[in-house]
This record gives sequence, C-alpha cells and structure tokens, in this order.
Amino acid sequence: MQSGGANSTWFKKGATLSDKSARKEFGLTQEEIIEGIEDGKLHYRINNVFGNPYLRLVRSEVEAFVDEKYGSNYLKKKKIKKELAQTNKELKRLKTQVASLEQRKAELQDCFEE
Repeated sequence: MQSGGANSTWFKKGATLSDKSARKEFGLTQEEIIEGIEDGKLHYRINNVFGNPYLRLVRSEVEAFVDEKYGSNYLKKKKIKKELAQTNKELKRLKTQVASLEQRKAELQDCFEE
C-alpha cells in the first residue's frame, strides 16, 4: 500500500480509478488486478461508497501494468474500438433523427397539396 502527502497522486483529479473502472476501461479481470497488487506493480487504497468497499488504484500504474501484460498496442486498440462504438452509436442516432425529419417534411409537404 502506498502513502503520500497532500500533493501525492492519490489526491490529483483523474490520477486514480476504482477497480471496477479499471476492469471496464482496460478490460482487466479482478484476478489480474489482485495479481498486480500482489506482484507490487499496483498500489491501492481501500475506499467505501455508501458502505460498499472498493479498491482505488493509480491510473498510471494500471496503464503501465496493461502495457506490460498485453503490449503497447493493446490500449491504443481498446481506445480505437471504444471510439468506433461511440461513432456507430451517434450515426445510428442521427439516422433515426434524419428519418424522423424526412417523415415530418413529407407530412408538411402534403399540407400544401391539399
């Protein structure tokens, strides 16, 4: 476990993340996180939210751990895959909106023909 002063990584915004976020964002399993902690590659603190405990990890250590475990392209591919999914979701939303607007346009044009 790592400690530090008021200016340490633990208190910088965005410098830490929960074990749940690490699993979601980096595709790690809980077992891999525990392995990283046991190997001394990941430092952690135990936090609680509404009585529910979770591990708080240092983001830069998690990134280095993932790079070492899966290779440097892993994170790049993961980010690209996430951006592609977001782009596809936005395209689907826009296509639905266009279809709705086209339908409304046709309804309004019909009003002129009456």
